[in-house]
Amino acid sequence: MKKIVAKIKLQVPAGQATASPPVGPALGQQGVNISEFIKKFNALTSKEEPGILIPLIVTVYQDRSFSFITKSPPASVLLKKAAKIAKGAKEPGKEVVGQVTRSQVREIARQKLADLNTNDLEKAVKIIEGTAKGMGIQVIEGGN
Repeated sequence: MKKIVAKIKLQVPAGQATASPPVGPALGQQGVNISEFIKKFNALTSKEEPGILIPLIVTVYQDRSFSFITKSPPASVLLKKAAKIAKGAKEPGKEVVGQVTRSQVREIARQKLADLNTNDLEKAVKIIEGTAKGMGIQVIEGGN
């Protein structure tokens, strides 16, 4: 078994990893072959929507090899996309910047389920609704 020397958390646009920050400096410090990482990451995320942020955890081993696990995009990114807005409210609770339907929230919850601390879809929906509320996005009835 290889000895782990570092775990690095990054958020990188799907299919668009480059040697510039945050990837280059974070992995370069650990002696990782950056071009190899970029090639593997971009190939793995090429089917995702181009540019959507993909959180990942890179594990670096003593022999400078690495492995990484990708997670689903942050709920806030998915909510902004669903509501077709650029950013959340400056004053959530007082200001509504967009709307999403219950079915959109359910779809985001389904997508995020593996990364949330629940296996229950209904609880996941509540978590995503909370995130939406915190961003000033109103959840409206509609869809299934």
